[in-house]
Amino acid sequence: MKKLVSDQLVQYLENRGVEHIFGLCGHTNIAVLAALEKSSIKFVNVRHEQIAAHMADGYARAKKEAAVVLSHLGPGLTNAATGVANAALDSIPMVVIAGDVPSHFYGKHPHQEINLHADASQYEIYRPFVKRAWRVDRPDLFPEILEKAFQLAESGRPGPVLVSVPMDIFSKEVDVALFEKLNHHTKKLHKPSIDNETAKEIVEKLIKAENPLIYAGGGIMLADASKELKELAEHFDIPVAYTLMGKGAISDDHPLALGMTGFWGTKFVNDMCLHADLILALGTRFSEADCSSWEPEYTFNIPKTKLIHIDIDPNEIGRNYPTEIGIVADLKQALSVINRVARELFPNGKENKELKQKISQYKQEFRKQNEEHIRNDCYPMRPERILQEVREVLPRNAFITTDVGWNKNGVGQQFPVYEAGTIFTPGGYCTMGFGAPAALGVKIAHPDKVVVSLVGDGGFGQNPALLATAVEENIPVVWVIMNNHAFGTIAGLEKAHFDTTYGTVFRKDGKPYSPDYAAIAKAYGVEGVKVQAAAEFKPALQRAIEANKPFVIDVEMINVPTPTAGHWNIMDIYSPDRKVHHVSVD
Repeated sequence: MKKLVSDQLVQYLENRGVEHIFGLCGHTNIAVLAALEKSSIKFVNVRHEQIAAHMADGYARAKKEAAVVLSHLGPGLTNAATGVANAALDSIPMVVIAGDVPSHFYGKHPHQEINLHADASQYEIYRPFVKRAWRVDRPDLFPEILEKAFQLAESGRPGPVLVSVPMDIFSKEVDVALFEKLNHHTKKLHKPSIDNETAKEIVEKLIKAENPLIYAGGGIMLADASKELKELAEHFDIPVAYTLMGKGAISDDHPLALGMTGFWGTKFVNDMCLHADLILALGTRFSEADCSSWEPEYTFNIPKTKLIHIDIDPNEIGRNYPTEIGIVADLKQALSVINRVARELFPNGKENKELKQKISQYKQEFRKQNEEHIRNDCYPMRPERILQEVREVLPRNAFITTDVGWNKNGVGQQFPVYEAGTIFTPGGYCTMGFGAPAALGVKIAHPDKVVVSLVGDGGFGQNPALLATAVEENIPVVWVIMNNHAFGTIAGLEKAHFDTTYGTVFRKDGKPYSPDYAAIAKAYGVEGVKVQAAAEFKPALQRAIEANKPFVIDVEMINVPTPTAGHWNIMDIYSPDRKVHHVSVD
């Protein structure tokens, strides 16, 4: 028996348990949309493909499974590219199904074809950042490619894949046996662990080290291994520092939690890493900003410090630092074995009250440094006060999405996160415009949780059309727009090094300019509040959360840099003979 490929595709996705698809229509994919109308799968319609990709990214992070994007060919696919690349650099599983030109028109340059270097080559655009890009050349091959696509997206180091499908193939018929055969194949692969001998070697090195340290990356969340990480840290009283993507791996109020490293880390945290004699790195790629541009005098001095590195991706082990023990394994599996062996060899563990007292004292002193700004009644508001009041209002298990600027750097440094996997940041690609649409995907995945997006006016202004989707789908996200009338972080950099803010601040007739985002929200049918005084912000946020509907809060913020004693060698590139970072911008 034969059926249309489009119908069988939707049936296949239903059988996989797919509940939502994010995308936008085009003449190449309407056969799939027609099939989806009769499906239990919800198609989430957007106004721009980048919104769809970022929504799918947030959904996949929160749901912990591959998200699906449906795209049109050509401009549809290129519009989505930034969001897909962002997912790739943060190791987020995603399957992009894109319509393509009709297979019988290869070489004729049909409507919207990308073919300057090869015929029917749109799938080549994604090759630098997806795990694999397929073009489906025959309808009978589509089922097998689809199965491979999901398996590859979710296995090993997760990431996006592309399946580019000529539109005529969606409308062809194939034998249902080709799809039914896939039902017998496992949908979840067993992940690699480590053996007892390797675990024993790691445990013995940890117990012998004078100043061991655990360095947690985003891989902890991808592996759902925060519980195992906490168990190991507590058994031996080992302090835990984390990357930007690793924030939340251990609760920020845990007595062994240090904080974020690198440029936006603090001197205390960087010094703890610098003076460690052994580091157990878990699920991190040692990225530049987290590692102070890999210069040994600031954060990590490896190989003077010995490194044990566990990661699911062998390409990351030894990439930036020489590794004494390198292990390719799933972190949850590996840490489970290490914890068992640790209890067997050292049932009483190890206690370090002095260390915990030292960490506690540092945290108290750090909080005191911000007290003046937190209590400041000035308007525009201090960013420190905005973050403090957001934290006071939100429940511990609320989800936060950020963008770039203070809402990423300041949140990483100053905003406590209490539960693993409740903060989503564009760490790898640092994409401006990620946070606002990603929050929609998170809320769809967890409709019972509070979801707040902390974004700048530059980031929110990238794609305000996401508000249309929020209204149509009734997705109650709260957006807090930290509005400094600028691309603030870059403005601070340019001012510090070149004494100008040209091209980085928003002005009209010499005065600060910003659209009225609260009014824009209302035009879309979303409730919006434009805060006029510092005392108004916290009540507005409380009201927004209680409203349980899409809500925009536009709050003006002074343009000051995230304070840091950290190092990033772009400063030396700009000003090789001066020691300057960012500065405030009036």
